[in-house]
Amino acid sequence: MACNMALSPVLTKEEAQQPQQQQQPNQALQQQQTKWQQHATKRRRCHQHWIKHLQILGMAVIALSLTGLAPCHAQQQKFRTTPHDLQVLEGAEAMMRCEVTNVAGAVQWTKDGFALGFSAVIPGFPRYSVLGDRKQGVYNLRISNASINDDAEYQCQVGPARLNSAIRANAKLTVISPPASIEIKGYSHNSKVEVRENQDLQLKCIVANAKPAAQIVWYRGNVEYKPEKRDDLVEESIPKRWTTTSSLKLKPGSDDDYTEYTCQAKHKALSPDMPMRATVQLSVLYPPGPPYIEGYSQGDTLRRGQSVELMCRSRGGNPPAQLIWYKNGSQIRMAYRTAGRLSENIYAFTAEAGDNKARFRCEASNVMSQTPLKAEVDLSVLFAPTHVTVMGPTEARVGDVVPLTCNTAPSNPPAEIKWMVGGRQVRNTTFSKIISPEGGWTSTSNITAIVEPHKRSLVVICHGLNMQLTENVVSTHTINVLYPPAPPLISGYIEGQIIPAGSVQKLLCVSSGGNPLATLTWYKNDKRINSVIRAADKSVSAEITILANVTDNQAQYRCEASNSATEIPLFQSTTLSVHFAPETVKIRIEPEELRPGMQAAIICDSSSSNPPAKLSWWKDGIPIEGINNTSKPGLWGGTVSTLEFRVNITQEMNGVVYTCQSANEALQRSVHEAISLDVLYRPKFVPPPSSTAVGVEGESLQVALQTKANPTAVEYKWTKDGSTIPQGGEHRIFADGGSLNFSRLHRDDAGVYSCSASNTQGKATLNITVVVEYGTTIKAVSENIIVNPGEDAMLSCSVEGKPLTEEHVKWERVGYDMTVKTSTTFANGTSYLHLKNAQREDVGNFRCVADNRVANPTNRDVLLIVKFAPEITKSPTMMRAASGTGERGRLPCRAQASPRPQFIWRQDKKDLPINRTYKYEVEERKIDSLTYESALIVDKVAPADYGAYECIARNELGETVETVRLEITSQPDPPLSLNILNVTHDAVTVAWTPGFDGGLKASYRVRYRIVDREQYKYIDGLPNSHKLTIAGLRMDTLYLFSVMAWNELGQSAYLPDLTRAQTKEAPPPSQPASSLGGGPPTTSQTPLGGTSAMLLVGVGAGIVVVLLNVFVIGCCLHKRNEKRLKRGLELMPAELSEDSAAGNIPNLVIIGISLAAFGFLLVNAALVAWFFVHQRRKKVSETTNQPGKTATIEMYAPSSYNDTVTGETLSSVSEKSESYSNEGGSQPEYIDEARKKAASTYLVEGADMPPPRYQKDGTLPVLYPNNIVNACTLPHPRHNNGNATAIHMSRDDQMLISKGIYIPSPSPAPPPDGSYYNMNSDRYLSYPPMEYPAALDFSAAPPMSMAHLQPITVTSQAAALLASNGGATLMGNGTAGGSGTLRRGILRGIPQPDVTHHTTAVSGSPMQMLHDLHPVNLSATTLTTSTMLNGSMTTAATTSTLPRQPHGILKDPNRSKQQQQQQQLQQQHQLQHQHQQLLNASLVGVGVPVSAPMGSMQILNLPAQGSGMGSNLLMTTSATYDPTGAAMSSFNGGAAVSAASAGGLPVAYTDADGHLV
Repeated sequence: MACNMALSPVLTKEEAQQPQQQQQPNQALQQQQTKWQQHATKRRRCHQHWIKHLQILGMAVIALSLTGLAPCHAQQQKFRTTPHDLQVLEGAEAMMRCEVTNVAGAVQWTKDGFALGFSAVIPGFPRYSVLGDRKQGVYNLRISNASINDDAEYQCQVGPARLNSAIRANAKLTVISPPASIEIKGYSHNSKVEVRENQDLQLKCIVANAKPAAQIVWYRGNVEYKPEKRDDLVEESIPKRWTTTSSLKLKPGSDDDYTEYTCQAKHKALSPDMPMRATVQLSVLYPPGPPYIEGYSQGDTLRRGQSVELMCRSRGGNPPAQLIWYKNGSQIRMAYRTAGRLSENIYAFTAEAGDNKARFRCEASNVMSQTPLKAEVDLSVLFAPTHVTVMGPTEARVGDVVPLTCNTAPSNPPAEIKWMVGGRQVRNTTFSKIISPEGGWTSTSNITAIVEPHKRSLVVICHGLNMQLTENVVSTHTINVLYPPAPPLISGYIEGQIIPAGSVQKLLCVSSGGNPLATLTWYKNDKRINSVIRAADKSVSAEITILANVTDNQAQYRCEASNSATEIPLFQSTTLSVHFAPETVKIRIEPEELRPGMQAAIICDSSSSNPPAKLSWWKDGIPIEGINNTSKPGLWGGTVSTLEFRVNITQEMNGVVYTCQSANEALQRSVHEAISLDVLYRPKFVPPPSSTAVGVEGESLQVALQTKANPTAVEYKWTKDGSTIPQGGEHRIFADGGSLNFSRLHRDDAGVYSCSASNTQGKATLNITVVVEYGTTIKAVSENIIVNPGEDAMLSCSVEGKPLTEEHVKWERVGYDMTVKTSTTFANGTSYLHLKNAQREDVGNFRCVADNRVANPTNRDVLLIVKFAPEITKSPTMMRAASGTGERGRLPCRAQASPRPQFIWRQDKKDLPINRTYKYEVEERKIDSLTYESALIVDKVAPADYGAYECIARNELGETVETVRLEITSQPDPPLSLNILNVTHDAVTVAWTPGFDGGLKASYRVRYRIVDREQYKYIDGLPNSHKLTIAGLRMDTLYLFSVMAWNELGQSAYLPDLTRAQTKEAPPPSQPASSLGGGPPTTSQTPLGGTSAMLLVGVGAGIVVVLLNVFVIGCCLHKRNEKRLKRGLELMPAELSEDSAAGNIPNLVIIGISLAAFGFLLVNAALVAWFFVHQRRKKVSETTNQPGKTATIEMYAPSSYNDTVTGETLSSVSEKSESYSNEGGSQPEYIDEARKKAASTYLVEGADMPPPRYQKDGTLPVLYPNNIVNACTLPHPRHNNGNATAIHMSRDDQMLISKGIYIPSPSPAPPPDGSYYNMNSDRYLSYPPMEYPAALDFSAAPPMSMAHLQPITVTSQAAALLASNGGATLMGNGTAGGSGTLRRGILRGIPQPDVTHHTTAVSGSPMQMLHDLHPVNLSATTLTTSTMLNGSMTTAATTSTLPRQPHGILKDPNRSKQQQQQQQLQQQHQLQHQHQQLLNASLVGVGVPVSAPMGSMQILNLPAQGSGMGSNLLMTTSATYDPTGAAMSSFNGGAAVSAASAGGLPVAYTDADGHLV
């Protein structure tokens, strides 16, 4: 056979497994494998064909050779169950059955010709598996979760084996999928489709993604709808899935309203019980049906008052009809209701007469109505007339014929009219009817009646009858018969009787008879007046009450009586006589305008008076004789009088008052009038206090002038040098009437200003000189002056200011005696400082201070340079450098010299090759006028480069050599010192001076602990900062602090635990109670605040555990009872044993929880007991403090490096010092630097004192040695003449002192209103908030050394005096007079701020005064300097003893008042002699420049005994800043005075404004 014949792919097991192993689940790979397998199959078929023939040939040979053997009866393999076509739902399981009998070959399945393999688990087809048994010949193919991809033709193949040929059987698997969705396009399920009647509508149903395609069935309602024409479309939306679309075209009518159209999908994969449908409901819009009216039929009659209900209904229509009621064309009701397609509008009302023949119309409409549909009805209402009206005269005489008319209101049907006159019915009357526009008819009837005599009235009655409704309406009309009255009579006044004006007169008029009674009317001179009418049965009276006045004199009063029967009224009259005084007086002047030099006539006219009035003239209460007294008839029958006098007019008579009096002597009444003369004259200036006005430049100034003139309208004109000053406030200089205003003075504004005042009578002129004062300004100073040693130097300072004299320019220098070698001259605004024999120690800045007390002082420094040999700085940081091997090393060398030095670097006595090789180079820079620095740069440092280098600084005056060592980088040295900056109740601020950093960037760590504990706590410092605030400390606890430095190579040792600080006992009063205790505790011991919290937590936990115990026990018992009830009471012994064993576990749980709860209760009880015992002990310890205990005197103050003190400064004063208490009512002000800065409170003798001011302008920072501070104690520096005494005081000072507003120096108490005197502005100001110097930035500059504090110079008498105080050591830092500014001083051992005005240095506790305190020198003639230049301490001893501090300053509650009085008496006697000595000293006054030797103690002012300060010594100190010091916590020497007694000296300090600090 040929190899290309078509053979079925019969494969052996081994051949099929080889390609099967290469199959991949990826479908693309499967396709490639399919192609490969098809190709391999063809090749295998060809090979198998030849092999088969060879096998047949071999078998034939074997058969022939075995013909002698028994025959073999082998059976062929065949299908027992042949696979058949199968249809399965997508997602279901498909089972393709294949069973083989006598199976011999390998069995496998193929899918569309692709072999799936012989394994039961088919690789790449996780959902395919072969189930069965080879022994039974079962090879069923199971496909789980069938999908569309499984839809294919499958074949079960059995391979040939042992003379069995291959067999195969095909079966097709069809996977069906139900539709994914069904929808009617554009509408959601069960939605409404709104369409107009007879409008085309298309519904499109879409059944998507079905296999095979689904069929669509339409339903109208619940009936299948089969239209004549229907468009269906089937298309394949995605592979092997089809979408069916069916379109239905409709033209709905009104019958289709509410009709539902349903689209249903028909598919064999769908269950008949759960059809897939989409439904819409049609809402067909169509007009409503015609309305109809119910509740009234045309022709029916209604009675007035009958309730009527008209119902209008309309059926159909979408939307339902809108129904509206109209009455006679007017809309009356719109509210309607609907039910389905029925609309209803009910109008309910009560029938009225106006509803008769009224047309009611109902209109129905909706959006589909072109015109409204209508229904109408006309009502008929019967009603009787509501009233009857009789018209005719109401009065008539006897015999008159009276016409009468009766009219009825509208009636339906018309009403009939009946008459009755005088009680008799009038017959044969007729009436007429007229249609009423209001509905119904009106009836009218006319009759006549004759008035009969002897009757007072005639009564007429008219009846209106509606015969159909039997209703009658009646109206009555009365006619009065008229008779005339009798004539009236007047009583109450007899003619000729005199009536005084102002009195009351009554007149009565009476008339009797008549019908009706007479009407009485009073007239006054034919003018009707009101009266009081009183009527009786047969008479009437009218009374008038007259308040007599001038108009009643000769007035006629007439009373008239009349009624309807009289044609002419009857009357009677009387005439009154009244006496009256004049009402007004008028004064006139001839001529009207008065000017000086003319004669004027002043005439007085009195108004009418009866009898005539008497006139008189008066001036200032003195009568003046008049002339030409005349009289003439006046009004109301009186007499008018006139009197005049004449006077010569002068300017001084302007405003003079003359009075005219008119008196009626008969009535003892008078009236008067006054006139003020208006004399016209030109302006006249009121002399001003001074012809010169003085102002300050930059401030405002007003020059106010006043004039006298008439007329007062004065026009002012200001001029200067012929130029007019403009009016209005928009200019800097402007005139406002007589005021000349300068909004901001300028020095060019000085000059003569002329003011011209004019009015209509003339003008006047006045000249004012304006002087402008302005503060001093230094225009120029001499540049750096360089002289040789021994030469004279001259420094100049040119100043501009007004006023400006020699006294206004001063030269000063801190720590320099200006009286030895210097002198000053002044010429043409320039001050010259002459210095003789200049030497090295004279080098430095001399400050020129200009102050004329107008503005803030100004100053400038002038540098004097005396040539000197170089001086190399020897600070530790400058003598060492460090660098790593291979790195770049830098060795600094800083020197001061003049002229500029030359730096030379050497190593091993050899000059280094600077800048000649890459190894060495030098960087030089100029730091200031005297300081230069040379830095040796060593590149790529080798081991040989380490060691000592010599730096040589050389100039023409000499040279200096110092050694600078280059070391390898190492761990840093410990910081040089650690200091306490600030202490609060829960925080401490510390600062340290860094040491050598080892050549690397150093960081710092602070450790601290409670003094009686060994546990440390650590906190790292901030980067680039040498200051740290440690928060969260315990209150009233003593802490020890130390610091160390570390870098990359290691760390230094900690400083000894010598720095200590004790936190405050409590926060200040302003601190909220919730903040007590600060942060977390610093030790393991729980603070008191935490004790309460722990107590509450423990008690709460115990209660919770007890409740939990009760709950668990209850649950266990309840569970056990339920179990017993379930199982019954009779239990077997085995069951009882099992239950008892099982019940042991709950019992153990109950016992355990109970024991735990009991333990918690015991713990709670112990906590509560411990808490109360602890509280009681604390109270006892607080109340039993002994005076001998250590008293911690702390202060809250703003921290800066100027406020840095040693560790001992802010701790206790001494173990022997007295306890301090604060009973004065004030408490220390709290200042926490970590939060904000606030002012402290100071007290003087129990009164509040303001804090010192910290002036920034005009002064240099306290870090510089030239920061000069001047002492100032007097409140008014501008009024001081430069003397030390306060005798020559200005008037306002003396007045203030006499009134007790303020006390002269040295008691600086401010005025009681809380203000203080400001030197710069020369006025009292309210206290401003304190301004503190900005905190130092330690990263910008090296930290300030504390070694700049110089020893204090103590004179012999002062030393002796201080020595008696217990050896107080006074130390200061850099102050001497100049700028009027006080830097805050800190006193070691200083008490709370409320007692800082007096401080007693108790025996054995040295007292340090730090920072800028004001110098006031004692005279050199009385005090001897005992300062040593090398900084050694000076001492002096005395046996005098001073008393303790007065009670109220340092208070002890154990002292009695008698002890206080005794101490005060002892203090007065013991200090009297000392005061006398000190008062002999030359005191330095305020405003006078003070030159104090560096480090001197100076006395400010000493008051006489009893001046209010007690035995007080007011002193300050001065010292000089030395930047070369190495230790922050030490001084450049000190001044100490030892003492032999235990007394104390009260010491006080003042700031620039005299405030006691």
